[in-house]
Amino acid sequence: MSLLPAAKIGGRRVVLPSRAALTSSSRLFTTSTATPAPRVSPRTNVFPSKVLANPSAPRRALATHASPHTYAKLTGEDITAFASFLSSPSSSLLTTIQPSDSSCGVKPVGQDELDGYNADWMNKYKGRSQLVVKPKSTQEVADVVKYCYEKRIAVVPQGGNTGLVGGSVPVEDEVIISTALLNKVRSFDEVSGTLVCDAGCILESLDREIGAKGYMMPLDLGAKGSCHIGGNVATNAGGLRFLRYGSLHGNVLGLEVVLPNGEVLDGLSTLRKDNTGFDLKQLFIGSEGSIGLITGVSIVTPRRPSAQNVAVFAVDSFDAVQQVFGRVKSHCGEILSAFEFMDQDAFNLVVHHGIKNPFEAKHPFYVLIETSGSNKDHDDEKLSGLLEELMESSMITDGVMAQDESQAGSLWSLRESIAEAAGKKGAVYKYDLSMPIPKMNELVEHLRQRFNDAGVLGQDKQIKDVVGYGHIGDGNLHINIVAEAYAPEIEALIEPYVYEWTSGVQGSISAEHGLGYMKAEKIGYTKGQKSVEWMQRIKGLFDERGIFNPNKYLPSQPASK
Repeated sequence: MSLLPAAKIGGRRVVLPSRAALTSSSRLFTTSTATPAPRVSPRTNVFPSKVLANPSAPRRALATHASPHTYAKLTGEDITAFASFLSSPSSSLLTTIQPSDSSCGVKPVGQDELDGYNADWMNKYKGRSQLVVKPKSTQEVADVVKYCYEKRIAVVPQGGNTGLVGGSVPVEDEVIISTALLNKVRSFDEVSGTLVCDAGCILESLDREIGAKGYMMPLDLGAKGSCHIGGNVATNAGGLRFLRYGSLHGNVLGLEVVLPNGEVLDGLSTLRKDNTGFDLKQLFIGSEGSIGLITGVSIVTPRRPSAQNVAVFAVDSFDAVQQVFGRVKSHCGEILSAFEFMDQDAFNLVVHHGIKNPFEAKHPFYVLIETSGSNKDHDDEKLSGLLEELMESSMITDGVMAQDESQAGSLWSLRESIAEAAGKKGAVYKYDLSMPIPKMNELVEHLRQRFNDAGVLGQDKQIKDVVGYGHIGDGNLHINIVAEAYAPEIEALIEPYVYEWTSGVQGSISAEHGLGYMKAEKIGYTKGQKSVEWMQRIKGLFDERGIFNPNKYLPSQPASK
């Protein structure tokens, strides 16, 4: 990344970008140099008895205590029945159980062939399912689910299995219904940009397909190469484009859902405006497979921008991160599509992981901005004014800008590779929180101090790193705590402290990753008791036998039938 000709502004040596260089990856300026896992411990249905960050904050209790459900165990007769619902049972059914009818087309496999479905990608949450069903149509899903409902067999819907809270893997031996073979694009309207597709379509594949027609998916995730659009919707995934395009609650137009009793709710509307009755699809967006299995998605997609710029700035404090965010919003306005931050520990982690460092010196914080528009000259003019102001005000201490798409990808990898780099270094405790922006780094510092006081933080100790990063634009903080191994004593240092602290600043214990198994019993730190009770009533209305994703999302309650 080449330096531009040097100039002086306000007596400081800087590099002033020319108009032509605004889309080039260049050093903007330089100032002086700156410096196999065990099962996690059982959940307890707790309430925040002590709010550390704000002692006067109201305490929020959970609505109910966990109650066990009783589910049927699979038999050979069940395997034969499942095979009869599938058009290709030999490729759509994996099981360790011998079917009662050997002519059904299914042969048992070793347990190791189910390992990838039974464990999450962090190898933190593991189940013991003996059956994975991969239907190829909505009707096949409905037939399988109806049978499970009648026999009281517990079910776990599973997409790309890229979740971080144990929501898509069994807790015990639930049947896994995978959407992997529901992978067809049903239609795309090039006038309105409306896409209708199966729930098992991979996000990156959809983005590539509609990209050829001048459109893009309204969300972008680090797991885009593996995650399914149905799973994205079921978890209300946020990601890197949230600042510009908003949440899936606004982008999803309609859903096709198989209900826990096997009925199909066909709501695949492609209308942008429909003011008739309750908007039922909103119940399923973010419901994490607790009240229905999404099989089809209708979603509006925005035009792919013809002009895009990516830059990374170095700043000397978290206050400066916030100041830069304010200036960037003011100057870029409608073309600002991303504003990410990472602290020095997060940045060091990805550089150690092998990502090229574009800076000569170390800095306390880094911010990545992306602009996306349709008029290159217009966008360049906005950026020119922004960079001049940031340099003159000394808000940033160094910076680089991408010259082309390849270098833009390299700069994005500094942010997108953090989770992968953390996973390569050790066992990772991941926390996805939302809170007022000024509080985001404060929690990271409090955790580091807490671990230092306990004598467990250091490269040769139980906790190797504590890194903070996330989406400044929507107040979403990601904390990755890299440990030598998952251990109860380490988890006890983190929880419930991190939830109490977040609750104390009126934040949310889940910004975009969901609740899953990890946080189901902890929803009371964010939602009041009455809210949780109504959520449980809705769960009971749709899933009266409690067979869908049991022990997750909400505090457990007895099945009504």
